Amino acid sequence: MKSVVSPAAMTLFSYKEETKMAGRKTGLEDFYILKNNKKLRYGYTTGSCAAAASKAAVQMLLSGQRVENVELMTPKGIRLFLEIEEISMGADEVSCAVRKDGGDDPDATHGILIFSTVKKMAQPEIVIDGGIGVGRVTKKGMEQPIGSAAINRVPREMIRDEVREACEEAGYTGGISVVISIPKGEEIAKKTFNPKLGIVGGISVLGTSGIVVPMSEEALIASIRLEMEMKKANGAQYLLISPGNYGSDFCRDQLKLDLDYAMKCSNYVGETVDMAVSMGMKGILFVSHIGKFVKVAAGIMNTHSRCADARAEIMAANAIRAGATLATAQKILDTITTDEALEILEQDHIREQTMEQITKRIRSYLRNRAYDAMEVEAIIFSNEYGVLGKTEGADQLLRKLQEEKAASGQGNGEKDKKQ
Repeated sequence: MKSVVSPAAMTLFSYKEETKMAGRKTGLEDFYILKNNKKLRYGYTTGSCAAAASKAAVQMLLSGQRVENVELMTPKGIRLFLEIEEISMGADEVSCAVRKDGGDDPDATHGILIFSTVKKMAQPEIVIDGGIGVGRVTKKGMEQPIGSAAINRVPREMIRDEVREACEEAGYTGGISVVISIPKGEEIAKKTFNPKLGIVGGISVLGTSGIVVPMSEEALIASIRLEMEMKKANGAQYLLISPGNYGSDFCRDQLKLDLDYAMKCSNYVGETVDMAVSMGMKGILFVSHIGKFVKVAAGIMNTHSRCADARAEIMAANAIRAGATLATAQKILDTITTDEALEILEQDHIREQTMEQITKRIRSYLRNRAYDAMEVEAIIFSNEYGVLGKTEGADQLLRKLQEEKAASGQGNGEKDKKQ
């Protein structure tokens, strides 16, 4: 099956390369979704490419033998079989690449080569860095600290795990230096939001599951509805909802919440509230990073940056409401990330007051969207400060969620005893 390729991506690689990709066996042949009676096939992330290339490069470095295919288990539990390209072997250094395949949900990175160059080190550690075409973080609020290569946490873990396994198999106990590079990354970055986010010099190496699942907007909203219907059918009256993985991780790791009644809404805050009202749910507790949910404080119910990106303006307006000076507001308006804005608010000793204003407005807009037909509350956090604010009824709704979960568990236990 030939991949569907965006016009932007087609300018970056040849038709011959695309045809070659379409004929490969990667292990994803049986994975697809149906959209309008058409099969849309899965792909794999830049993170998977970087991990697979690193695995192959280390195997070649330690064995002296060419490796032309590697097996990679992704965090999603899907096993990939990936072809290795552009192999360059030296006595002290090996470089090779894996070609990104976005499946039938391609973006500008579809078809590009992700390289890994590895060397031995005396120190027994694995050091991962970015080379040409991999962006550098220059602003706070990103997943990696300022100055680091924009290789996110999960891809770093994947690379480290594959390199460690290759070293153990070869009986090698020294260290390995890994440099990920993307020759076309700087060109591609111009088509992304990376420059606005303070990531310069290239693109980010991303992916939390290792797999790209093709999803149109309509299909994604439909999947949210289906998941909510399933939770309701299984007894849920209250839901714990986050836009994505950051919120889910915060719920589990920081708030110590059970995720049985948790789900993700992506950017579709308004549609999620609408669905819950139509199904007769009793309440939703949203848990979100400030970078997403600050937009809700201005009534923006689709938080995707292509729909609206007024974070600095919203932060500045609410800082003024909280008593900030005009000079402080002007500083906030010049920020790129919400973490930068929070730092300014912290320095001016007005962060808590500003978050009180923001959460008040988040609650007002959420309840208005729900027509007061159910409880809707929110907990807002940041990576640096933890919980930033809670809407007025958030703690009470949280208790109801916990009570419902406890009652459900007790009921199931009694039912099991009777059986």
